[in-house]
Amino acid sequence: MTLSNPPTYGEGDATLQAVGGLKGLQKLVETFYRIMQDTPEYRPLFDMHPNDIELTIDKLVSFLSGWMGGEKLFSKKYGPISLPQAHAHLIVTEKEKAMWLNCIAAALDELNYPEELKAYLLPQLAFPAERIRQVSAARHQ
Repeated sequence: MTLSNPPTYGEGDATLQAVGGLKGLQKLVETFYRIMQDTPEYRPLFDMHPNDIELTIDKLVSFLSGWMGGEKLFSKKYGPISLPQAHAHLIVTEKEKAMWLNCIAAALDELNYPEELKAYLLPQLAFPAERIRQVSAARHQ
């Protein structure tokens, strides 16, 4: 009997499982927002969020669950989403995009996720972050 290779990131819910399922994802997102709130260089990004940070955390966990191949919790709880439209009221430049990605990298580091997961996840997250930046640039010219 041969052992099959574990699923690669991006296949099925392999990415979600790699972060520890919903429980691990919740911890990752909570760590992400705590770092954003407590780190002076990321604080301006935190201040762009609504006051109800628990709702913001739940929305990101719900979105990322589906994005990582798990249950599409966001649409079940909040309805359809267009990330660029959801962020259209914000001014998002390369600076905010970089802060967001650096903050998620810091959360992944703090929680000791493997380098290969970070090497997969950060470029993947850069795609929606760039789309949000593009729509913001077009709206706020």
